[in-house]
Amino acid sequence: MTDNNALDPEDRKIVTLARSARARNGVAEGAAVRDDTGRTYVAGTVELDSLKLSALRTAVAMAVASGATSLEAAAVVTEAEGVPAEDRAAVRDLGGPGTPVLVAGVDGAVRSTTSAG
Repeated sequence: MTDNNALDPEDRKIVTLARSARARNGVAEGAAVRDDTGRTYVAGTVELDSLKLSALRTAVAMAVASGATSLEAAAVVTEAEGVPAEDRAAVRDLGGPGTPVLVAGVDGAVRSTTSAG
């Protein structure tokens, strides 16, 4: 587990935003990504009959739709232990293989950091 106080303030911010998206929308996951200009994009899990997207893939899609050309970091708040390969692939497609993905529990404590690689 990572001490959230040791996180870069901008990384702590995206974890907080991801956590609030999850709580506000009452969904399984919340996610936030930060682009190369410092803008953030926040999303929750999408669960429609015709469309199902993880929070992280939704946040990446929002960044792309808003004109982002790269990512600096991503965060997901989830009860799951890790980040599925499809989610890491979406981050990698926009941010590159070294883009950090912070995984936090529902309490906001960062459990791990992985690369999009």
